[in-house]
Amino acid sequence: MNYTPENISHLEPDDIFVFGSNLQGMHCGGAARVALQKFGAVMGQGVGIQGQSYAIPTMQGGVETIKPYVDELIDLAREWDQNTFYVTRIGCGIAGFTDEEIAPLFDKAYDLYNVRLPKSFADIIRRNRENKKPKD
Repeated sequence: MNYTPENISHLEPDDIFVFGSNLQGMHCGGAARVALQKFGAVMGQGVGIQGQSYAIPTMQGGVETIKPYVDELIDLAREWDQNTFYVTRIGCGIAGFTDEEIAPLFDKAYDLYNVRLPKSFADIIRRNRENKKPKD
């Protein structure tokens, strides 16, 4: 499995940088600032595709408020299968969530060939799946 690199400074033409945002689209810190400076994020747009980036809001409440936005990204990744989506550790910086809280939201993305997850997310999803397997 390929993972999202820790630091992304360059994308190929069909690559999309997926970052955590806020609903107001104030891309002032963390991966959001990188998206703004390098990958076409738009100040004032807190959700969805923007240049070569994709915003998932993470600052509006609990994990359950993030899930619908992650599901929208997964649907888009299935449709835009010519693109590669590099998911950063959304929600695990300024928003204050842990990898263990956010990673399960990406379970349906784990098997998509065009979605790259952070290694920490992939490890958690893999571990959760192994723990759910029936014991012989």
